[in-house]
Amino acid sequence: MSVRDRVRGRVRQAWVGDAVLAVVVGAIVAVAAGLGDGGAGLFDYALIGAGSVALAVHRRAPRAVLAVTTACLLGEVLYGGASSVAAIPVVAAVHTAARASHRGLAALAAGVFLAGFAVAGEASDDVVQRTLLLAGWFLCALVTGLADKNWQAYLRQTEQRALEAERTREEAALRRAGEERLRIARELHDSLTHSISIVKLQAGVAVHIARKRGEDIPPALLAIQEASGEAMRELRSTLTVLRTDEPTGSPALLVERARAAGLAVELTVRGRERTLAGDLERAAYRIVQEGLTNAARHAGGSAKVTVGLDYGERVLGVQVEDDGVADAGQAPVEGTGLTGMRERVASLGGTLRAGPRVEGGFLVRAELPLEYGALASEVPAGHVGDFAGQGGSPGEARVTADAGWPREGG
Repeated sequence: MSVRDRVRGRVRQAWVGDAVLAVVVGAIVAVAAGLGDGGAGLFDYALIGAGSVALAVHRRAPRAVLAVTTACLLGEVLYGGASSVAAIPVVAAVHTAARASHRGLAALAAGVFLAGFAVAGEASDDVVQRTLLLAGWFLCALVTGLADKNWQAYLRQTEQRALEAERTREEAALRRAGEERLRIARELHDSLTHSISIVKLQAGVAVHIARKRGEDIPPALLAIQEASGEAMRELRSTLTVLRTDEPTGSPALLVERARAAGLAVELTVRGRERTLAGDLERAAYRIVQEGLTNAARHAGGSAKVTVGLDYGERVLGVQVEDDGVADAGQAPVEGTGLTGMRERVASLGGTLRAGPRVEGGFLVRAELPLEYGALASEVPAGHVGDFAGQGGSPGEARVTADAGWPREGG
């Protein structure tokens, strides 16, 4: 729980506590008035109730509460007779007013109530003693109110420092993550770009010389030239992502690229397509990208690939499947790219299944909660069935992201 959530929880608890305190104080004063010598009438209980219940909102309007409580209980003292217990709500109101920096008004209300209390009582030593005792109560209320004010100010400063520290930690974490991405991008550029460029250049020179001499170009040489060019494009795309932390396109664009590369791909979109949060957009893009890359490498040239996006109310479904040569009995071997996909889905609280289909081919299916912080258990169980009939059973789709990968990839 964050510091802000803890602060809100304490505020709610304070409001409940104030209401309970007002009821308890009113009950005590009402019982004392009823047990007095002259008893208490309906008007007495009305004054006591109004003056006590007003204490429930002392945090929002301390001056109004002070005025209402003092007037009501002073009226009760003048009407029903001097009673020390009747001063309890006024003492509480004086304390809250002093805590809210209204010391002058609090002292004035205490003086007015004490004067009325002395007038309501008979001229005797007992009344003088009780008045002096109440004066001590009011003085303590003023002092404790000022002390409470200073304590509350200290608590607010501490909470503000905690909130600032939490915000600073988040900013520092984001900054460190950005710096790390830039460092990785520089390392990849300095190490891989040069080597791949040399391979591509040498392959291109060899192909050019072979054509110039009229010789047959070895298929392996052409494959090296094509693969090195594709590696350069992928590397540039990766470096762009590392520097900007944003996808370089959309799943639809990935499908078009795969078709241009000779892969038979079909895109299916269900639900109301809409803009999602950045983390979800990136996760969907990377899942589709990794699924298409795996299909291109392992499914076989004649395989058909289907990419599915399902925009639900609470869940985004992403699926990539092919009817390639994957064998359901093949031992799981986890590759780097697939591991990254699994970790990305797990970090968003989603679920993932990846493995060979019973009827042949390979299936990658992920479900990502549309709300941040949502747990995988919150995903509606029936939602997985939207992809039923496209490979695998709905029950299999609930396998968590810890499932092993049955082929090496990424």
